[in-house]
Amino acid sequence: MFCLALCYGLCAAPAASAGGRIDAVSASVEGGALPVLVQQRMEKSVQVIAEQVLSGKPESGGHEADAELIREVFDKVLVGYTVERVSVDTDGTSAARVRVTLLPWSDTIRQVKVDTTIDGMPPVVEKMVRADLQNVDEVFEGALLGLPIAATDWTNGVLKQHLRDYLHGHLPEFRGDFDLVPEKGSVMRVKLTVYPVLPVVRTTDLSMRSETIPNFSLLGRRALLQEHADQMVGVPVAFIARHRTDFEAFLAQTMDTLPEFRRAAMRTKVTIDPGERLYIMSRSNTSQFRLRLTGWLDMGRSHQSSRDLLFRLHAGAMLSGRDELFLQLDFLPQDVDWDWQAGYAHRLSGKGNGELRYDLRREAMVFGLKQYFLPKWWLRWEYRRADRLSETAVGHKLHDFLSVEAIADPHDNWLRLIGYF
Repeated sequence: MFCLALCYGLCAAPAASAGGRIDAVSASVEGGALPVLVQQRMEKSVQVIAEQVLSGKPESGGHEADAELIREVFDKVLVGYTVERVSVDTDGTSAARVRVTLLPWSDTIRQVKVDTTIDGMPPVVEKMVRADLQNVDEVFEGALLGLPIAATDWTNGVLKQHLRDYLHGHLPEFRGDFDLVPEKGSVMRVKLTVYPVLPVVRTTDLSMRSETIPNFSLLGRRALLQEHADQMVGVPVAFIARHRTDFEAFLAQTMDTLPEFRRAAMRTKVTIDPGERLYIMSRSNTSQFRLRLTGWLDMGRSHQSSRDLLFRLHAGAMLSGRDELFLQLDFLPQDVDWDWQAGYAHRLSGKGNGELRYDLRREAMVFGLKQYFLPKWWLRWEYRRADRLSETAVGHKLHDFLSVEAIADPHDNWLRLIGYF
């Protein structure tokens, strides 16, 4: 197109006369209900043609021949419109203004309908994608409404660029392709398909924990949560990161709507670490009770004790956010024996708590304090009146399922491995 304009310009240009010359060109295009995006592209095209024809020409004198040349060149590349008139105005300055008036062909587009297909995405992801694309119709309406149907091929480049810009701002993790299908009644149907770009989630790594019920009690629902987590396989990593809170809420709701979770007033908090290997941590807890099963193994004592190996079941009811009444059952496998304790616990601060327990078997009180001084480190003190003995411990949480304590009393010191089941 531009080469053709240049040839015309070189052949048709008269010998330059003395005086000022044109060194800047602006263009405007009008013609019916011309879509803004199409109008902008047309004006750029006209400006390029006009610059080839007018640059360096004398600013004074008539430019009818130049206007006719611009009209002929632009009319050859234009589809769906006829160039009615072109005028060139310099007003005695070095800047030329080119005005183009168009006549649209018949059958202009009066309505645009967009059908969007989300390629390869599960329903939960598709819902989020469609929310991001809620105004995508405007992309096509802005370029198609009022346009002659015959001109749609000429505007494909405008639409593709505008769609890329829209997706970059609203859905950067996906790309889009479209087909234009004319229908009766001056309707243009747009069939838009969006598809993910790399990198995408390849695998998921799911962990489930609880601090108020036994961890093994969650195993029965692991398959359900894993099924929902696997819906994120194939989804762009960046999309997961941008919608992280939505995906975390979706997975948490999967657990919290279970009948047994509702009865126990369980609340689940899910955290996601996006990546091609997607890490998911689910923590489900209740504010109504505490039911925990733990066990410990003592090592390094000078003298063996029947309590070196012990399993403890803790069952408590929360009176408030800080207060708990509980029963504690200790099973001693070495002696095949049991101990029972009833107690009251009070949270002293956000990181510490105190306990009063009554040993039902030995008919004596037990006092305990525990204070965290770092997120995974604590100090513990306990006094048993039946033994008239106190012990002090420093503990560290190695894993959600395992901790270690270094313990000392007036007679001995040892290590204790604590498991959480």
